Amino acid sequence: MAGAATQELGTRCPPALLTAVRAATRSGAGWRQTAALVAAALARHLPSPDVLTAAERAGDPASYTQHILHTEDSGSFSVVAVVWRPGQATPIHDHVTWCVVGVVAGNEHEELYGLAGGPAGEHLVRIAVRDNGTGSVSGFAPPGDIHRVRNTGAETAISIHIYGADISRLGSSVRRRYDLPVLAAARPQRRRPASTLTRRALSLRRVR
Repeated sequence: MAGAATQELGTRCPPALLTAVRAATRSGAGWRQTAALVAAALARHLPSPDVLTAAERAGDPASYTQHILHTEDSGSFSVVAVVWRPGQATPIHDHVTWCVVGVVAGNEHEELYGLAGGPAGEHLVRIAVRDNGTGSVSGFAPPGDIHRVRNTGAETAISIHIYGADISRLGSSVRRRYDLPVLAAARPQRRRPASTLTRRALSLRRVR
């Protein structure tokens, strides 16, 4: 996540989820397949919002907030809860590693972008939008992972993010923020809300 305030209170992940994610990340697979395996694990063991305290679930009026629930000692993965008040959004960004997301409360609106060049110079093209509701699980692996996420609903949204990196050390999963012109595609694709493992089926959202 880009630009979020970060709070860390130690390991607070359900043991069954940690066991399943460890098995997935130790498989020796590449990023895309690892993300698919971790998405399956998160779908089976998606926690409730109660992994956060009531105060954490309330969010911060200044910014969406990430709470590190677990960082593996080896640095191979981190589990982070992100809380979004209505209207809060990320900048457009991509990532340093694979990521899996499960929404545990509310709805997250996602815009997917492609990076293009041409006579007008480097720019972005919005190629798809998606609304990810409570219970949805999705994943991706670079390249082809440029997006923006926002809470367009009237209620606070909460999601669980599993990253293939030590977020306690890096501070963020973001590789690059994109402050570029956005040109309209002929007709951006309106994708169905992500259901469990939907994005694993579409090659982990390798759309660019």
